[in-house]
Amino acid sequence: MSTASDRQPTVRLPRQPLPTHDVITPPPSETPSAGRGRRRLLIGALTVVTLAAGLGGVAVYALHGDIPRGTTVLGTDVGGLTRAEAADTIRTRLAADPRTTTAVDIQVEGRGATLRPADIGLTVDVDATVDNAAAGRPFFGGHAVAPVVSVDAGLLDAALTEAVGDVGTAMTAPAVTFSGLTPKAVHPEPGRGLDPQTTADTVTAGWLTGAPIIVPLVETHAVTTAADVDRLVTTVAEPAVAAPITITSDAGTLTVPPAAIARSLVLTADQTGLITPRIDAGRLRAAVKTRLAKIEVAARDATFTFASGKPRIVAGKDGRGLDLVAMAPALLAAAQSSDARTVQGTLTAAAPATGAADLQKLGVTEKVSTFTTKFPGGLSSSRSQNIITAAKHVRGALVLPGKTFSLNKFTGERSYAQGYKDAPVIVGGHLQPGVGGGVSQFTTTLFNATYYAGLQDVEHKPHSYYFDRYPAVIESTIFWPDLDFRFKNDSPHGVLIDTAWTSSSITVSVWSTKVWDKVTTEWSDRRNITSPSTITKPDGPNCISTSGLIGFTQDAWRLFHKDGKVAKREKFTWKYDPEPRFVCSPPD
Repeated sequence: MSTASDRQPTVRLPRQPLPTHDVITPPPSETPSAGRGRRRLLIGALTVVTLAAGLGGVAVYALHGDIPRGTTVLGTDVGGLTRAEAADTIRTRLAADPRTTTAVDIQVEGRGATLRPADIGLTVDVDATVDNAAAGRPFFGGHAVAPVVSVDAGLLDAALTEAVGDVGTAMTAPAVTFSGLTPKAVHPEPGRGLDPQTTADTVTAGWLTGAPIIVPLVETHAVTTAADVDRLVTTVAEPAVAAPITITSDAGTLTVPPAAIARSLVLTADQTGLITPRIDAGRLRAAVKTRLAKIEVAARDATFTFASGKPRIVAGKDGRGLDLVAMAPALLAAAQSSDARTVQGTLTAAAPATGAADLQKLGVTEKVSTFTTKFPGGLSSSRSQNIITAAKHVRGALVLPGKTFSLNKFTGERSYAQGYKDAPVIVGGHLQPGVGGGVSQFTTTLFNATYYAGLQDVEHKPHSYYFDRYPAVIESTIFWPDLDFRFKNDSPHGVLIDTAWTSSSITVSVWSTKVWDKVTTEWSDRRNITSPSTITKPDGPNCISTSGLIGFTQDAWRLFHKDGKVAKREKFTWKYDPEPRFVCSPPD
C-alpha cells in the first residue's frame, strides 16, 4: 500500500552513485520501502531547485540588456546591449563599411547604372534593425540579424530611368480619340519596363552583398482594359458629341457645339493606364473663345505710362468670366446625358495677371541711361518717319528681370501695313530703297541706351560701313528676319523703355534702378585704314549715289564703374568696310 509521500510528483533523473563515505540509515520506525520513497522525494526536490536555479541564471545571462546574447548584425556582436548601445554600435559598423557610401552598380537589360546611395535615399534603417534584433531568440546559440534596408523608390526609379534610358517595350496606353465627331477606340497593349516597387525591393535586397544588382523588367498592363475603352466610347464619347451643351449665365447664354466638346473631352490614360474622363477647361475656352467674348469681359493689366517725362503706374481692372474649371464636372455629366444638356454657369471676377503692386515691386524708379542720335531730312522724309514709327512702337516696353528683349520679335516684320515706308537700306553692300530703311538708327540708339544702362548684350551687329552719326563700334543695324538686336535684363529690377523725338533727333531712355554707378567707353585708335573705290552703276530707282567712306578696324571697351573703381571691362571690336563711291551714270 502506497503512502502519501509516494503519491507526490517527482522529477526522475539518472541515478547517481552515493559517495562511499556517506552512509544513510533509515530510522527504526520506518520500513525500508518507506525510507526509499522519502529519499527519492528529497533527491527530486533538491534537483528541481538546482535546475531552476541553473535555468534562472542562464535566463539572466541571456536576457541581460535589450538584445539577446549571441545576436550579431553584419558580423558585429550586439548581444547583451541596450537598444541605444546597439544602435550606436551598428552605426559605427556602418560608418566603417565602404559599401554604404560606394556607388551601387545596377544592371538593367545589359545597361549599367552607377548610383550613389545618398542620391536615391538608400540607407540602413538602424532603429528597425535594432527592433528586429531585440525580438530575436532569447537563449542559446548565435542569431544573425539582417540589416533593414530602405530606399526612396521614387528617387531610385527616376535616377535609374535617366541612367539607362528607354528599356523594354512601352505599353500602348488606352485612349479614345476623335476624328472630327467620330470617336476612335485605342486598345491597350502590355509592355515590359521598370516597376518602381520591384526595383526598390531588388536593390534593397542586393545592396550590401557587394555584387552587381540585376534589376528585372516586369510586364506592364494598363488599368483600363480594352473592354473598358469600348464602354467609354458608347457611354461617354458618343453621347458627348451627339448634341450641343448650353451654358446659361446672368450675362447671356453660351452654346457649346459638338466640335468644341470633342476638342475639350479628355479620354487619355495616366501613367498607370487609367482613363478618367474629364473636360479640359483650357481647351474648351480656346474652342469657344469667340462665343465667350459676348459674355465675358477681359481683365486689364496694370501698365506703365509716361506723364511729364516720368513713368506712372496705371492700375489694372478686374474682368468678368465664366469659371469653366469649376463647371467642368457638371459639363462632363451633361455631355453624357441625352436630355439634361444645360448647365448653369457662374460669372466670377477675373483679376488682372499683373496688378499695380506687381509693377511697384519692379523698382522702376529712376532714369538709368539716355542716348540721342541725330538724323537728317526732317520729319517729312520717309527715313525719319520710319525711325519715329519704331520709336512709337517700342515706347513703354517693359522687360522683366531675367528676360530677353528682341526688337524683331517686339515690332514684328516692319512692313507697309504697319506704316513703314521705303528708304535707303544696305543690301549686299549696296544702298537701295527698302521698306523700313532708317530703323537701324533707332536700333543703334536703343542699343546704346541699354549699353550705358549696363544691361547684357545678347545680339547686335554694327553696319558694314561707318556712318559718323553713330558712335564707332558700339552701334547696330537690323534687318528682318536675319539681323536682330537683343539684350537681356540681367538686373534684379524691371527695365522700362521710353522714347522721344524731335524733327532731327531720336532719344531712348532706360528707367529702372541703378546697378552701376556709371558706364563709360574707351576707344582704341583706328587701324588698317582703307580707302573707298569708285563704282559706276546705271542710273535708276535702285541707284543711290554716295561720296564714299573709309574703312578701318577699331576696339571699344565698356567700363562698369562701382564704388569709384572699374569693376568690369567688356571689349567690342569691329572692322568697317570702305563704302565705295557710287556714281549713278545714265546708260549709254
